[in-house]
Amino acid sequence: MLTRGPTPSTSTTKYPFPQNRQANNCVFPSAYDNDDVQAAYQQWKTDLVVSAGSKGEYRVQRTSTDGVDTCRPANSTVSEGIGYGMLIAVYMDDQSLFDGLWLYEQENTDTNGLMTWAPDGPQDMTNNCTGAATDADEDMAFALAMADQQWGGQGSLPNTYKQIAIGQITKIWDTEIYTNKDSQGNTHRYIRAGDGTWATSANLDPSYLAPAYYRVFANLDTNSGDDWMGALDQSYATINDSLNNGNASNGLVPAWCNDSNPGNCTPGPNGQPGNYQYDSCRIPFRIGLDWCWFGETRAQTYLAKISSFFSGVGAANIVDGYGLDGTPQPANMSSAGESAAFIGPAGVGAMSASSYQSFVNDAYGLVATDKLRIGGAYYEESWTVMSLLMMSANFLNYASITSP
Repeated sequence: MLTRGPTPSTSTTKYPFPQNRQANNCVFPSAYDNDDVQAAYQQWKTDLVVSAGSKGEYRVQRTSTDGVDTCRPANSTVSEGIGYGMLIAVYMDDQSLFDGLWLYEQENTDTNGLMTWAPDGPQDMTNNCTGAATDADEDMAFALAMADQQWGGQGSLPNTYKQIAIGQITKIWDTEIYTNKDSQGNTHRYIRAGDGTWATSANLDPSYLAPAYYRVFANLDTNSGDDWMGALDQSYATINDSLNNGNASNGLVPAWCNDSNPGNCTPGPNGQPGNYQYDSCRIPFRIGLDWCWFGETRAQTYLAKISSFFSGVGAANIVDGYGLDGTPQPANMSSAGESAAFIGPAGVGAMSASSYQSFVNDAYGLVATDKLRIGGAYYEESWTVMSLLMMSANFLNYASITSP
């Protein structure tokens, strides 16, 4: 059943699901349906959300299909999943889940007060399971800022959502932003991959860049030395620097790159992946937010590149991995049309121009089946829900809405 238009506010919730507030800058799937979003959300919650304590804690659990390693044993949780869960919960008006996920986060923090990225892995400092992951911390901070707009107050948490959001934003700035000056004396505000000493401009993950969030963070962070707009500018500089490796026209950013020498973010530092893969696929979504919400022309310029590439491939033909030159490098050989994490964000990025309307429709139709899980249930289901929320005009910047 097609349902459009915002649900009126209640005494407890300012923006109940669904809202369907279409951004003027973007096109939306012609036949998006809130029932698709609701069904995918319920499946995600059934499959992945588990109770994690006696105080109402919840966590988002990886499954056997997501693979295991030293840091991520069977049925483990990573900080990334808590960030995704908090975003989903605030837009689906699930306050008890939202609060429970944050309570779990607080029980698994490192010495900087940020969540350890792999709390179920060995924490003996002789492996890479310790320390925070910046993308997760950013998603949590933004979700907390939206919770303040959505519910106000503090729910079942010890402080208000706004206070917690500001604290999280401050920690991110203090430990996950790397400030450096180049040989010409220009200051760069790099978004580090984490809060460990290893994370500098020499090993960046471009999919952690979230410029739309930084505008919201800047309005909440009153510390005079915290230059979030500088971080936003560097985000676009890093993306541009990464498109000097045979990928200038297709927008396929590397998973990891070294931007120590501005001008070319060299792919694959220290043996890390340098192709377009399960990290990189999130970029069109994150940059798409900055165009849809704020009309950032640098976002539109980038999205035109990657949307032209993927629309040329066709939604049903997108595989789960590409070389930077556009050559298919699938992680799973039978993956064409089977990964929500690739197809959903690609569809969101293509919302940037009406010329991609057909591709947007096709991407939405595939993701709405809630069957694109070749990369693992946890990751693919999470990106199914978030992509559907954005493509149904329900993934919003509540802080910019003037008429509830």
